[in-house]
Amino acid sequence: MRHSEATVTVVDPRSYMTYQPFLPEAAAGSISPRHVVVPLRRVLPGAEVLTGRVTSIDQDRKVATVAPLVGEAYELPFDYLVVALGAVSRTFPIPGLAEQGIGMKGVEEAIGLRNHVLEQLDKADSTTDENVRRKALTFVFVGGGFAGAETIGEVEDMARDAAKYYTNVKREDMRFILVDAADKILPEVGPQLGKWGKEHLEGRGIEVYLSTSMDSCVDGHVVLKNGLEVDSNTIVWTAGVKPNPALARFGLPLGPRGHVDAEPTLQVKGTDYIWAAGDNAQVPDMASRRAGVENAWCPPNAQHALRQAKVLGDNVISGMRGFPQKEYSHANKGAVAGLGLHKGVAMIVMGKMKIKLKGRLAWYMHRGYHGLAVPTWNRKIRVFADWTLAMILKREVVSLGALETPREEFYEAAKPAPAPAAKAEKSEKAKAS
Repeated sequence: MRHSEATVTVVDPRSYMTYQPFLPEAAAGSISPRHVVVPLRRVLPGAEVLTGRVTSIDQDRKVATVAPLVGEAYELPFDYLVVALGAVSRTFPIPGLAEQGIGMKGVEEAIGLRNHVLEQLDKADSTTDENVRRKALTFVFVGGGFAGAETIGEVEDMARDAAKYYTNVKREDMRFILVDAADKILPEVGPQLGKWGKEHLEGRGIEVYLSTSMDSCVDGHVVLKNGLEVDSNTIVWTAGVKPNPALARFGLPLGPRGHVDAEPTLQVKGTDYIWAAGDNAQVPDMASRRAGVENAWCPPNAQHALRQAKVLGDNVISGMRGFPQKEYSHANKGAVAGLGLHKGVAMIVMGKMKIKLKGRLAWYMHRGYHGLAVPTWNRKIRVFADWTLAMILKREVVSLGALETPREEFYEAAKPAPAPAAKAEKSEKAKAS
């Protein structure tokens, strides 16, 4: 755009963007959590960034209602609107899941999972209660897609390394369980590599249960549909995603699963000033449809979202100037997944040929692809620096669980002592009882 031709305003409840493919490595300590996020105000110097949530959209008046972090909500007028809210964890009404589950959609959850797992090793090493110890050393992961398989692979690697520093904890004492309702894991890389990935995880002592699901996990007592019951303090939920439920409040046409219904040009159906892309959009997969696949839709992954964003940006400017819209079309280039240090699977699509890799070479492909794809050279350099240092330095295995309650110790030191009268009253009540 020309200088001062338009004002671009970004509204987001967080002031940073998270590169989600790196969350498993952040949870394992292979990458610093700060290097997984990109500050919006730094990378979008020409945009106005507002930290808040869009609670409603009035299409007739062309205004969005924004609820900021503090203060009253206000209206924000617009001429053109881009809806890119992404996805949230897809959950089910399983008893105990909300109280016990740990997600893997944000960097906060990745940090929390790392601290939590190491804290469980601390508990197991210091207790004499066998039930407490067994529950602390049992780790359940629900979901066998990229997020689930990569996370359990990375966390198992970290726990194996950490066990070397504990007197009373060994890898053989731990129990890792991966559960998926489908009949295979890693469906994105195909059945052959998915089968290898399952066999690889099982070879590392990870129990993999397919075609089953979790019925309940109240108080950490996990009950699977196949009859298995275990007690666990760690239940990680990575069983897919769904479009952000806030979309239902915006008055936009939605598909059967809650996505914004978009044309191949990424314009929302029935409008000429609203576009949608990424995980919250239902976009026809024109490359697959031209190849004869009926009713094909773009899957919710970064490969499509990054390319859709470029077409969307051009189409918004074309809409401003009255030019024709361009259709989005992209053929799948493959997929890569890391299953821990020096372990991975990769499927590279070159025309009609599919190259399948596994083991160390696939792991290099995984790191190389994502290392170059993470936004900004600042983050690329920092990520590669983390990996380089990890080759010569040992992994950090310290738990910083107190980060979740940083004021607790100070509060205990600063809170006023009970008044003498209150102490006497408590003493009298104790005697009477």
